[in-house]
Amino acid sequence: MARTKTEGTKKSSKNKKEDKGMALESILFNCRDYLRGSAALNDKRDIILTLVFLRFIGEKFEDAQAEMRQMCLDRGLSEEKIAAFLNSPSRYKNIVYVPEAARWSKLINVPSNQLNAALDDALQAIEDSGDALKGCVQLSLFTRVNIQPNDLKKVVDEVNKISHKTFGEERDLIGRVYEYFLKSFAVNATKEDGEFYTPHDIVELIAAFIEPFDGTLYDPCCGSGGMFIQCAKYVEAKQGDITGVNVFGQEKEPATFRLAKMNLAMRGISHHLGDCAKSTFEKDHHAGLAFDYIMANPPFNLKHWFKAGITEGVNWADYGTPPESNANYAWILHMLSKIKADKGIAGFLLANGALGDEDAQAIRQKLIEKDKVEAIIVLPRELFYTTDISVTLWILNQNKKGGLHHGRRLRDRTGEILFMDLRSWTENPVKGEQKKKVEIKPEQVERAKEIYFRWQQEGTDGETYAEPELYRSVGLKELGDNNYSLVPSRYIEFVDRDKSIDYDRVLSETAVAVGEMIELQKQNQDALAEAFTALGYALHK
Repeated sequence: MARTKTEGTKKSSKNKKEDKGMALESILFNCRDYLRGSAALNDKRDIILTLVFLRFIGEKFEDAQAEMRQMCLDRGLSEEKIAAFLNSPSRYKNIVYVPEAARWSKLINVPSNQLNAALDDALQAIEDSGDALKGCVQLSLFTRVNIQPNDLKKVVDEVNKISHKTFGEERDLIGRVYEYFLKSFAVNATKEDGEFYTPHDIVELIAAFIEPFDGTLYDPCCGSGGMFIQCAKYVEAKQGDITGVNVFGQEKEPATFRLAKMNLAMRGISHHLGDCAKSTFEKDHHAGLAFDYIMANPPFNLKHWFKAGITEGVNWADYGTPPESNANYAWILHMLSKIKADKGIAGFLLANGALGDEDAQAIRQKLIEKDKVEAIIVLPRELFYTTDISVTLWILNQNKKGGLHHGRRLRDRTGEILFMDLRSWTENPVKGEQKKKVEIKPEQVERAKEIYFRWQQEGTDGETYAEPELYRSVGLKELGDNNYSLVPSRYIEFVDRDKSIDYDRVLSETAVAVGEMIELQKQNQDALAEAFTALGYALHK
């Protein structure tokens, strides 16, 4: 059968995306290879990420500048006026103004023996250029590491291949480079630190559920900012305007904090990350603020988070102190305290142990009784590069009373929680990876969202809303009867396929089959005995 034009276009587009991803990894591998023996692993990461950042913002700026220059020429402006116009940072909208010393077109032509110094001059110029880029880069990086000039030149030439015209559609370019190091070398990705890059399909699933289309968005452990970048792409695809979203975040690791600032500056996204890297539990950079939406992927089962005096804050007022054994419920209560009291929505990931942790049962009971939990969605295994565990998406909602929301009429869901179990959605393996990995396809994101939205909408009967082995709406009484456990398998019906088996018939058929096998074996033994007898007789003669 002939392939349709649409099918051909889809396949071609998919192949281009796969080719682009492989090309990026090939470039990064070459860069790492050129730096072999010249720098420590973290230094390699920082050097390559910084060069990618300079390349990306430089090319985008110079392309915007060329367009603006042509616009000025079309209007008949003099060269003097054009120069004044182009050198004014305020003229550039949604594009970061890059100082001349940091422009890629200049850096790419610097002789190799002057490159270390020129790159550090570029970083200093970026630091001095204003708030948009301040704190994005590590000053004196290149002279400190002191890469051999010829090796550094090879890396710069390799990074030059990462044009925004080729990779500009990348959901999160800095994040992808960061992810390369995480999955290939496990940089800062120990189970204790719990530093995980959140794949785009999971971000899209969370965004699809909470719809952060307007207002303020917060992530208390924002990592390299990938959650913001990928969410922005989702908002643009659905609403077309990311300027209506203002992002706030916090990150404790200095290197990752710089990555987040790089990432957001590259994309021109308005952001507030505080003035330094700091753990949310040590110092809340956004104390006193509440947000419309929260999206987060906190470190799973984070230990050693608790410190004396930390309970003096209001994060867990009325709920009790979270267990010191891990930070799961500390994250939950912190995020609950940061969403607006009348309408805030939070979507975040946690290890599955938080669903029924006995140490936190009293807190979980209060969360349920105060009607803060709206949905619990258990996800498939193998979604992350650095861990293979299954995790849970929690949805907290400060307003389950119903009403108009993003054009949808919602019913009163007071006293109900929607449970979903997506662990069987493992049929989409990601090819070309060093370890097994699966992804949630866009059509599955839409399916999960449709289940959630249909449960919310007017006219749905929560008492009967269920599909075996997939989802079910559960009321407070049943939750109480189960000691306020949030483990979905306690509530979702799983079909006992053994009930449909006629054991008498199966046993009878099995007995007949075994009898036939025994008889056949006996016949074979008799035939074999006769053959040996005949052979013996022949030899005797």
